[in-house]
Amino acid sequence: MKKTNDIQEKVDGTLSAFDAIGEVKVSPFFKDKAMQRLFEEKEEAMAWSWFTPKLQLAILVCFVVLNVLAFVRLDSTEYDTNISEFADSYGLFSDSETSIFN
Repeated sequence: MKKTNDIQEKVDGTLSAFDAIGEVKVSPFFKDKAMQRLFEEKEEAMAWSWFTPKLQLAILVCFVVLNVLAFVRLDSTEYDTNISEFADSYGLFSDSETSIFN
């Protein structure tokens, strides 16, 4: 029986708290300030809006293609002969030297 009275007192206390709630005073410029903050955030987000996923994918594909082409060109023997000719012409290459990269 005491639990029922305690529950009823808590319910009555909660309902009386609703009566104590009054009207909130708001600044007349609250809406303008809030809207201004919202639009400022949108302008910052629009700075990167041109960098869409489609553009990111296109850049990624170009990057991969360029890397593959560079790797194929680097692996060819033509590159080695060009480097050897360049080194010989400027005296940068000697046959007696050994290198860990050969």
